[in-house]
Amino acid sequence: MQLHGIRVFEEQKTAEGPVKRNGAQRLKAITAVMLTLAAGVPSGFAQQQQSGGVAGAGAKQSEKQASQLPAAPAPVLTQPLDLRPSNRDYSKPFGPLLGNPINMYRPTTIGKASFANSVRLDNLVRDGKIYLSLSDAIALAIENNYDIAIARYNLDIADTDILRTKGGYLPLGAPSGLVEGTLGGSVSILTTGGGPGGTTVGSGGAGSGVSGLTLTTAGAGPAPEILDPNITGTVQFERATTPQSNALFSGNKPTLTTNTNQYNFGYNQGWVTGTALQATITNERITTDNPFQVYSPLLQSVFKATVTQHLLQGAGIWINKRFMYQAINDRRITDSSFRQQILYTVNQVESIYWGLVSAYEDVQAHQRALVQSTKLADDTHKQLEIGTMAPLDVVQADSTVATDKQALTASQNTLNYQEQIIKQAIARNLNDQTLSTAHVIPTDRISLDQLQEESQPVEDLVQEAFRNRPELEQASLTLRNDEITLKGARNQLLPALDVYGFYGSSGVGGAQSPDAVNFQTGQPYPPGTVPSSGYGTVLNNLFNSSAPDKGAGFSMTIPIRNRSAQAQQERSLMEYRQAELRLAQLYTQIRMQVVNQQFALTNDRAQVQASVAARDYAQQSLDAEEKKLKLGASTTANVLLQARNLATAENNLIAANAAFAKDRAGLYQTLATTLEHYGINLSDAAKGAVNTAPTVQGVQPASTMPQPTTTPMPAQPTTPPPSN
Repeated sequence: MQLHGIRVFEEQKTAEGPVKRNGAQRLKAITAVMLTLAAGVPSGFAQQQQSGGVAGAGAKQSEKQASQLPAAPAPVLTQPLDLRPSNRDYSKPFGPLLGNPINMYRPTTIGKASFANSVRLDNLVRDGKIYLSLSDAIALAIENNYDIAIARYNLDIADTDILRTKGGYLPLGAPSGLVEGTLGGSVSILTTGGGPGGTTVGSGGAGSGVSGLTLTTAGAGPAPEILDPNITGTVQFERATTPQSNALFSGNKPTLTTNTNQYNFGYNQGWVTGTALQATITNERITTDNPFQVYSPLLQSVFKATVTQHLLQGAGIWINKRFMYQAINDRRITDSSFRQQILYTVNQVESIYWGLVSAYEDVQAHQRALVQSTKLADDTHKQLEIGTMAPLDVVQADSTVATDKQALTASQNTLNYQEQIIKQAIARNLNDQTLSTAHVIPTDRISLDQLQEESQPVEDLVQEAFRNRPELEQASLTLRNDEITLKGARNQLLPALDVYGFYGSSGVGGAQSPDAVNFQTGQPYPPGTVPSSGYGTVLNNLFNSSAPDKGAGFSMTIPIRNRSAQAQQERSLMEYRQAELRLAQLYTQIRMQVVNQQFALTNDRAQVQASVAARDYAQQSLDAEEKKLKLGASTTANVLLQARNLATAENNLIAANAAFAKDRAGLYQTLATTLEHYGINLSDAAKGAVNTAPTVQGVQPASTMPQPTTTPMPAQPTTPPPSN
């Protein structure tokens, strides 16, 4: 229901000329209006201090509804704050208030996306080959990778939401998810979810709602005042001719002509206190041949200003700035998400790089196996010719050569594919024929140097991960936004109670109408009977309070049952509970990841050492068996068996090295310390320019061995054994 109460301090009067007013009475009326407004303003309108740290913006004190979460170190904010890919700050208007006023109405131009590769890639090409170290691969990925390039735009998009909320508008939301368009590599990630309470789609991870959509209570609460002032204006020219049916009121004229020119202007402004101002001034110039109108032209101006203050729902600085606080938190979430994107992509590129190294070494191993089997086949053919070798042994040797050729072909194809995988991860344009056909030579190999993290207590690593992981930072800031939503939903439960005051005045003037008729005599007025006044006099009368219209009042809206607001407040609290549980779950998941990653790295090191010993034993066994064969103390089958054992041992060693390298990089990602260990500057990464090459510890140059051929070898026809 609606309740309105108005107290008018003075009766409205319209003056045709200037009337003297008492200045003390005018001041008294204005003071009464201001005191009424001030009396209705609630306490606590002081500017809320924005909290720093992970608590996020807009946090004055701890949320009363917050659960007692398990004790854990608070995540550290991503530094530096407000990463930007360019020097342009999109949280500030393109057209400032001071300067060229036209700029604020011009569209902003965003630079075109670049699809060219960085110069760094061209510098690595020598003799048609790309000699690639792990440091170069990481630097190229930061400069060229599409996932990172797409994620950079999120930083500026989040800034536009800050600019939007500064005008009092609802934020559109800033994208903060990982971009996972790069092929290859296996990287472990945790997501905070984009649904209610941090879920993926619906509440509690359930299915989507109606039509596949699930809305949230984000933004719940009364709409804030629009802070961007606006000026309205209407200019209208009207020419009207009206037929008359009563000669008494028309002076025996069949029609009356009225020409009306209107010049109306308005000004609207809102403030974060929940205060709104609406001021209008209307101006009319009317000419008519109506005999009962004294003035023609008639000049009339009316001014009115109304100030409204919310007292319950929508009252206070905090409630009207909550969208700004949420936009600032979203900006910090976007910074954290970009750091997570760098961690993810760098780890993915490392995984791809070590996959390339494995494929490269696998080709080398198969080439060595083919050389050995070919040499053995040649020897068996020679022994068959002199009669010291059975034909079946020759067939077996030739079959082994064919099998090794097929394995080499498959290995070469795998290497070719891994080369394309690494190229699409570190290059932006693969249409360059030179780049697309160039073979990639990995120049780094993993070393078994022990990491400091391997000997640290696992609890220390867990606490370090709690401080550094961007997922925890994002979940904490999301929880802060949910608290803001909670407070907004609670405020919307209140009735709407507003106090308002208004002040207005009017002025009238013009010139005597030549068609004006005296009612008493029925004769036209003699010229000069009615005093004339210009528009300047009208404006003077408008602002000298000669005909004031002022007053104050209140309005109230009390929703009966209030079910919609209750449902929204209840749902916002449920989603807040979900976010709390998700944050606690993230702590548990990260703890398990750290424990698993440290154990995995320890096991991988032991596996590499065991594989090296097995490879050395297999090599020595093969050498001994070949010597026995030359002395006639062994058979071709035994030599081939030892060769197979050596090939298996080499494959196991290659796989163990790759697993160790990937898990070592995975430990850095799990602890979120990759950037610190490799010396990656996050600001440079945001701009897409790596000024200092990453320094990767724990790698060593590859040994100088013949480079494998990367094209399938042509099939060599085998010589059939002669028939006996």
